Amino acid sequence: MKCPACGDLQDKVIDSRLSKNGAAIRRRRECLACGRRFTTYERIEEQMPMVIKKDGRREPFLREKIVDGLKKAFQKRPVSVTEIEELVDEVAREVAEAGDREVTAVFLGERIMERLRDMDEVAYVRFASVYRSFRDVTQFVNELEALLARREGPGQP
Repeated sequence: MKCPACGDLQDKVIDSRLSKNGAAIRRRRECLACGRRFTTYERIEEQMPMVIKKDGRREPFLREKIVDGLKKAFQKRPVSVTEIEELVDEVAREVAEAGDREVTAVFLGERIMERLRDMDEVAYVRFASVYRSFRDVTQFVNELEALLARREGPGQP
């Protein structure tokens, strides 16, 4: 593994742990050249489907792209990178298990938002505002009202 600090290829594994859901192995490593410690994740490489974007373009499923979007949604929120990784693992597993060669961006976005709604409402609204391309405050307010109505449940004021 290449050291992110000095680029040397010699390191040693200090600790290995299985992730909570068993989908990855987390390894703590130490560079033998400069002594810097870093973390790597080992995952099974699955044949992921192509993603059909809203405009009809097709792109490969990129796990990192989802993680980056979620990190922005969770910015300054009390959610760890590990929890974000687990959320993406769940969605990726669901997509892989479906066995389809193509999946729509809408399908992916909805799966992510289902999980976000229960995890962190602020991150949910942030993600929804980008995912649903809110064009004005009215759309934003409508999403907030739907979230509040869901929280209060049926039959409550």
